[in-house]
Amino acid sequence: RVVKNNTLGKMKQLIILSMTACLLAGCGIYPNYSRPNMEVKERYRNVETADTTTIASLSWRELFTDIRLQVLIEQGLQQNTDLRIAHLKVEEAEAVLMNARLSYLPSLTLNPEAGIGRYDGMTSKTYSLNASASWELDIFGKNTNAKRGASEALEGSRDYAQAVRTRLIATIADSYYTLLMLDRQLTIGQRTLESWEKSIRTLEALKRAGQSNDAAVLQAQANRMALESSVLSIRKNISETENALSALLALPSQTIERGTLSETTFPESVSVGIPIQLLANRPDVRQAERNLAHAFYATNAARAAFYPNISLSGTLGWTNNGGGVILNPGHWLLNAIGSLTQPLFNKGANIANLKIAEAQQEEAKLQFRQSLLDASKEVNDALVQCQTSKRQIELGDQQITTLHEAVRKTELLMRHSPTTYLEVLTAQQSLLDAQRKQSQYCFDYIQSLINLYHTLGGGVN
Repeated sequence: RVVKNNTLGKMKQLIILSMTACLLAGCGIYPNYSRPNMEVKERYRNVETADTTTIASLSWRELFTDIRLQVLIEQGLQQNTDLRIAHLKVEEAEAVLMNARLSYLPSLTLNPEAGIGRYDGMTSKTYSLNASASWELDIFGKNTNAKRGASEALEGSRDYAQAVRTRLIATIADSYYTLLMLDRQLTIGQRTLESWEKSIRTLEALKRAGQSNDAAVLQAQANRMALESSVLSIRKNISETENALSALLALPSQTIERGTLSETTFPESVSVGIPIQLLANRPDVRQAERNLAHAFYATNAARAAFYPNISLSGTLGWTNNGGGVILNPGHWLLNAIGSLTQPLFNKGANIANLKIAEAQQEEAKLQFRQSLLDASKEVNDALVQCQTSKRQIELGDQQITTLHEAVRKTELLMRHSPTTYLEVLTAQQSLLDAQRKQSQYCFDYIQSLINLYHTLGGGVN
């Protein structure tokens, strides 16, 4: 009993010492991560920044109000392969963080044993039931830095999933409105074909009346053939876009239900200025900073490898194997050990690991800085596209109005003056070309809004 009490007393002392060491470790010998000074300002060119209601404060449902598009986006969020993989990566990071948190606890092992032997006509039976525990004290922050790094990695994986989600929504919307633009161009092309068919019949009638010639008829026929080829290309692009969108939704290739470009509307608030505080919404920028923080804690963990490892271990059990005495009914077995391991020479592995970690931290810092620059560049590009397409739409409306008047007056002149029918054809062709370009300008404006949604972080969920 005296031995047992002494052993228990020593174990209590070791526990008190270990708790004291943990308290000291809680103070930490390594600082927490803090954002470095990147010296990159959020600058947007030629944009007023006083507004507060913008794409950055809208959810995708408020921005993309087309019911058919909303159904497609919902399908993509549920079924897209890349997004599902991103969510699995978040689960992987959560498991890593759980493992890092549990590293503070002791490891426990239960080891029951039994044996039987026979020697010189005598049979001996032995048994033991041992429970052992081992606890590594995190005085020098190895486990702490591993846990902090795992926490940053988890947040980075969540930011990555948000980036995939934002890109998916933007890509679905872009594909959908591409289909609307192609439908509009197909309609214009078919209407133009009908016009050319009518023009060819008219030119053939004029040729029979001696008011035209074969060259004019042949030129009109060649223009019609070129337009037929263009219509075929549009149909091919529609089919390819539908196939790509179906794959994005993890569906077999199929026809996509959709509206028309003329029905498209957007909230009025997205047509005005953009505020300056937006890069913080970018999940890829947040992920880049999480990667930097993870590299920071990995460097700390590499430094901690140069410090001693202090561990406590103990065994508590019940056994009848007591130094050859085999008739005893069993006794308690108690054992407690404290150990310190100081690395002296590990074939240069610790030094190499520290250099690698420091280099990776510097790489992460450069990538974080570049992500800020890239984000600012993408926002500026989207803003320029938005401003340019808006002005092109205004000019396109004026041009179409002017060309409508030109066609009307050319037709009047042909009836009352020597103006030839070729001049009427030229005016009609110019009008149709302007209408086709106008559909492209409308799509460019829609695409600029989608790009702004994406480059400003995807709005709110």
